[in-house]
Amino acid sequence: MSHDAQPALTARHAAAPPPVVEDDLLGPPWVTRTIPLGDRLDGGEEPGAPDVATLVHQRDAGSAPRAVLYLPGFVDYFFQAEHAQAWIDAGYDFYGLDLRRSGRSTNGHPRPDDVRDLRVQDEEIGKALAIIQEGGPRPVVLLGHSTGGLQAVLWAADHPGSVDAVVLNSPWLDLNSGWFTRVPVTELVDKLGAWLPSLPVGSLNQAYGRYLHNGSGGDWEYELALKPHEGFPARAGFIRTVRRAQAEIGRGLEVSVPVLLCCSTRSGHRKHPGPADLSTSDVVLDVRQMISRAPMIGEDVTILQVPGGVHDLALSPQPGREYYTRSAIEWADARLGVDGGA
Repeated sequence: MSHDAQPALTARHAAAPPPVVEDDLLGPPWVTRTIPLGDRLDGGEEPGAPDVATLVHQRDAGSAPRAVLYLPGFVDYFFQAEHAQAWIDAGYDFYGLDLRRSGRSTNGHPRPDDVRDLRVQDEEIGKALAIIQEGGPRPVVLLGHSTGGLQAVLWAADHPGSVDAVVLNSPWLDLNSGWFTRVPVTELVDKLGAWLPSLPVGSLNQAYGRYLHNGSGGDWEYELALKPHEGFPARAGFIRTVRRAQAEIGRGLEVSVPVLLCCSTRSGHRKHPGPADLSTSDVVLDVRQMISRAPMIGEDVTILQVPGGVHDLALSPQPGREYYTRSAIEWADARLGVDGGA
């Protein structure tokens, strides 16, 4: 499956109103900037729910000498304010981007996360980077979690020179399943995704979300309307574009900027995780797949394994959370030449 086989994206040219900035659900000093979309289409649009993206940042963002742009994963949104604050304290502006039809950007869409071509979201990534650079050029770290990590490497490969480094937080680089699902079922879903892209073909295990959320004994407060335990259905068109993107990685990308791939030291049981699995391992993706695919991303890829890390390393119990955050910032500083870094 070649990149040329991706569904065609069509363009629609219309005058867009200026972005709207308002207080964010995270509370002060966080604000949101709503970004109207529509230049790129993938067939999942709804007339009554226009596509938008939401850029979240602190009110005084714009003056730091460097910046981070964060891409969340599937059934997710930016709420990791503690992790973001560590980057801010280290001299970065931090921007979280809720992509179209997800998180804050669902905008009434009846099928959240119904995206049929990951590259349709290049529109909002590009517009977010333009906003980040409004005050003048500065280095940008593209940080992606899970599906956001997959999108980050695609963007960096397709748009050389647009970012200066990439950090991957447990990126979804392959399907965490056996041969039958990864090969013949993938071929079937590829056909279904073309014919019936909205057809639900999978869902998330609730155990990981329940472990994280403070309403069910976890450490983290976030909006269950935006990130429900049961998730939203994984639809055929979405799985089709994800598997095609993962196949591109299997053939090898040419990301020219340095990449830091961060993951746990082990994966736990995906279907029936116990307490130890939930609190000390990745129960969503296969760590071995991430490590084996790291060399396929580009020539300069560093692997960082986090002891006790969970799927979203920024939400890991201590000391894993602090180790991931500190290591990622130190690596970025070094690669950007901050404070005498190499």
